[in-house]
Amino acid sequence: MDSDKHPLRIGLIGFGCVGQGFYDILQQQPHLGLVTARIAVKNPVKPRSLPAEHFTYHADELLADPGLDVLVEVIDDAAEAFRLVSTALRQGRRVVTANKAMLARHLPELVQLEQQHGGTLLYEAAVCGSIPVIRTLDAYFSHEPLRAVRGIFNGSSNYVLTRMSEEGSDYGPALAEAQARGFAETDPSLDMGAFDPRSKAVILAAHAYGIFLNPNEVLNLGIEAVSAADMAYAAARGQKIKVVASLQRLADGHVTALVTPQLLGPESPLFTVEHEFNGVLIEGEYAGPQFLRGRGAGGHPTGSAVLADVLALRRGLRYGYAKRATAPAVPPTAELTLDVYLRHADAGTLREVLAWLELPTEAQDSDDAGSYATGTVPLPRLLQWRDELRANNVFVARRGEVRAGEVAGATDYHHYPVAEVVNM
Repeated sequence: MDSDKHPLRIGLIGFGCVGQGFYDILQQQPHLGLVTARIAVKNPVKPRSLPAEHFTYHADELLADPGLDVLVEVIDDAAEAFRLVSTALRQGRRVVTANKAMLARHLPELVQLEQQHGGTLLYEAAVCGSIPVIRTLDAYFSHEPLRAVRGIFNGSSNYVLTRMSEEGSDYGPALAEAQARGFAETDPSLDMGAFDPRSKAVILAAHAYGIFLNPNEVLNLGIEAVSAADMAYAAARGQKIKVVASLQRLADGHVTALVTPQLLGPESPLFTVEHEFNGVLIEGEYAGPQFLRGRGAGGHPTGSAVLADVLALRRGLRYGYAKRATAPAVPPTAELTLDVYLRHADAGTLREVLAWLELPTEAQDSDDAGSYATGTVPLPRLLQWRDELRANNVFVARRGEVRAGEVAGATDYHHYPVAEVVNM
């Protein structure tokens, strides 16, 4: 435990959106007793808001500096982030990271390194920006069985869907607007393809259910092929399309995970989560539903989560992973099914897709904007044809949750009050 009389010396690795946001917050709160002692960046010629003498260009110098109390890693290179974080943990260091792709791929190994060498790793900023969902799951719900954890985990794709819904526009113009406003990357594939929220779902699974998932085995379908026709289809039924990550306990006790577009009605708390905001719905066995909403990205919102972790490290906090001891098995996917909606502008292509998925041809229908189909598909077929669906610009959305017989304690939102925590 650090004395409040002595400032905590921080080594900051990365000075992009999140790194600078975290730095700005510290500058505005000197009373916290936190000092950014050293900053490591990769590119020596990139324009920055601080003079060049504030930076070093070799992150390993920070790893070799015993005078740093905490290392904060906020770079976008997952492989380099893993090298730095794993090395620091082998040194028994205290580390904060925001790299969700790195964590999703390497969490079991990182937890083992933490336990073997006595270091500490916290990563609240890796999931849903300013929303304290990891700490909530790990501490508050550490010993309560959870029926489900569902949410909108990606602000970029949510912004695009919101603007399409508001304007009646197609995907391209909405994405261009999101990029112009800084809500989407120049290469948007990780966000729009649902790879980013899949990483976050994998991380939350470790705290919600004690299971370490392989990201490649978690279904992720994105919105690259969504059109104004799909938004109109949803609106005509009083629904919206949202990219929803779902961790769900089935009736047999097993847990399943997936991330796909989903048709939602106003009975869901996620229905009103718009623009770059994220929302997380936690359904406890005894506590019932809890809903958290807040900004899911941006330098200051995410930097605030980094700050919370640094202060938690000063208090000696560690993740408990309490549910690892009783972690359920991930079920064979052969028995799991999804009720889906599919659309493609070309009727012939859609028929071919229906053959891949073994949906009957009569499931196909059409409207003024092209051809669509609805039906029940086994989850393994969607996993099997995931890449082909993306390559052929087929839009797929689910119309409910995973089914394997009856879902344990499925909530009807009309009958259960929701405790809501909203960050405006």
